[in-house]
Amino acid sequence: MTPTVRTGLGWDSHRLVVDPGRPFVLGGVTIDGDLALDGHSDADVLTHAVIDALLGAVALGDIGDHFPDTDERWRGADSMALLAHVVGLVADAGWTVGNVDATVVLERPKLGPHKREMADRLAATLGVDRDAVNVKATTAERLDAVGRGEGAVAHAVATVVRAA
Repeated sequence: MTPTVRTGLGWDSHRLVVDPGRPFVLGGVTIDGDLALDGHSDADVLTHAVIDALLGAVALGDIGDHFPDTDERWRGADSMALLAHVVGLVADAGWTVGNVDATVVLERPKLGPHKREMADRLAATLGVDRDAVNVKATTAERLDAVGRGEGAVAHAVATVVRAA
């Protein structure tokens, strides 16, 4: 018997770089500053974690299966467009997004002023009410590579519900 609710876990990390020509994007929001996340796509670590959580919840592999960094089609890709595609895959598999809870771990810049906008953007792309998406931010307290300001990590949990 197939359960009516499933949960998936997502995790992603990207290096931080100083690149004035590259935007720093988290949760679909461009954050001003001198840093950017390095990656094949726009390197939106938060959205990538949400994508993996959704794919995991419906047992459809991971982000690398669908958008491999060896495929030039995804170079510089907008992660919100990738997320919209994954929401379609979730629906095609007979599920709807229930909620998402995510945490970004990053020393700087401070994300407090941007969390609401990130959650708004994610909710709109996920097709859920705003109160179904939570974005949290924390630091690594100067421990490990993230704590030294070398990168960012995001964790996400997504719940999906069997479509009626």
